Amino acid sequence: MEFGKTTNLDAINPVLPPGPAFNARIWTAVERTSHPEIFIGGPVWANKQYVGKIYPSTAKEKDFLHHYVQQFNTIELNLTHYQIPTESMIDKWKTEARTSPFRSGFTFCPKFPQTISHERMLLATEFITEEFVSAILSLEEFLGMSFLQLPPTFSPDKWPVLESYLKSLPDELNVAVEFRHPDWFKRSEVWQHTLEKLHGLHRHVVITDVAGRRDVLHMGLSSPVLTLRFIANEGHESDYTRTDAWIQRLKTWLDKGLQTAYIFVHGGGDNNDTAPELIRYWIRELNKHCGLTLKEPTLQPQVIQGNLF
Repeated sequence: MEFGKTTNLDAINPVLPPGPAFNARIWTAVERTSHPEIFIGGPVWANKQYVGKIYPSTAKEKDFLHHYVQQFNTIELNLTHYQIPTESMIDKWKTEARTSPFRSGFTFCPKFPQTISHERMLLATEFITEEFVSAILSLEEFLGMSFLQLPPTFSPDKWPVLESYLKSLPDELNVAVEFRHPDWFKRSEVWQHTLEKLHGLHRHVVITDVAGRRDVLHMGLSSPVLTLRFIANEGHESDYTRTDAWIQRLKTWLDKGLQTAYIFVHGGGDNNDTAPELIRYWIRELNKHCGLTLKEPTLQPQVIQGNLF
């Protein structure tokens, strides 16, 4: 992921902003739940480096999804950003999701096609939107949060376009919006108004934690549902200090009434090779500090050549 990428990792401030005033309205409207739903996973299952790490050493590429759903309970489904899944693809995904051992089940979290969000900027997209929404709704109980990633050129003056588009989507579709243009965050009143409007539309918001764009770490909520994209830096020390900060914020939010969290951990780099280790750390720390009992992924010991003799 190139968005927000930086090489000056030692300068990252791991402290999370306090969040906008609108969050208080969310907490006053909900009660603390004793059974929050926490979904945490990565952005890819097709990674050959996972063979012998979190997949069996004999795993074949055609079976990667099957092995993924045994380890994690959600995935940021980037594939749908580039193509609308066919009926046969959906059927295969549902078949594999049924084998998941997680109590809360497995959820796919599809990204809206780039043709809709980036190429047409939400205009004249009725046919492709209908095709995409119909496809992902057929995931049925395995459909989690869908998310609409706006391009960096989509500024606040285009709010009427976004509002019209969100209103056109079916109520039963959970949608979180990821904002990237800096002007959404430069003036607190603009962001406050945006959260208010999303709340009124019963739509959610994406928080992105990436080293080189700390403004998109806005900490705003339009509902008691968190959708977080956490972009790590291939195991750098800051990946863990940033995670620690999030664990403490999540502890606070869970105490206030956060009902659901979708957490997508990107390992950094092109292949997300280090994501499983970091996801395991997230889960261990959530269980330790938040009183949860999330299932950890099982990482196989890596064979070091010198250990064979």
